[in-house]
Amino acid sequence: MSTIKTRPFDMANHLRSEEEITEYLRQVLEDNDPAELAGALGDIARARGMTQLARDTGLSRESLYKSLSGERAPSSETLFKVMQALGFKLTLAPMTQA
Repeated sequence: MSTIKTRPFDMANHLRSEEEITEYLRQVLEDNDPAELAGALGDIARARGMTQLARDTGLSRESLYKSLSGERAPSSETLFKVMQALGFKLTLAPMTQA
C-alpha cells in the first residue's frame, strides 16, 4: 500500500497574476474582517516576496510574518504600510441596500 503525501494549502502558491491578486483582495475586503485582510496581505506578500516587502515597508520579515499571519488584526499603521508597499490603495464606496 502506498502513502500519498500532501502539503497544506497555501494561497500564495495560487496567486500568479496581478488580476488574480486584485480579485482575491477585493473578495477578502467584502468580508470586513481585519484579521482575514491581514492574512490575505500575507498571502500576497509571500507570493511576491516577503524580503522585498520588508525593505519597502521598513519592517522586519519576522514582524511582517507575525502581523500578516491572519491570526490577529495588526495595527492600522502596519496595514496601510503593507497595502501601499504592495501597490494597493483603499477606496470607499457606499454599501448597497438589499
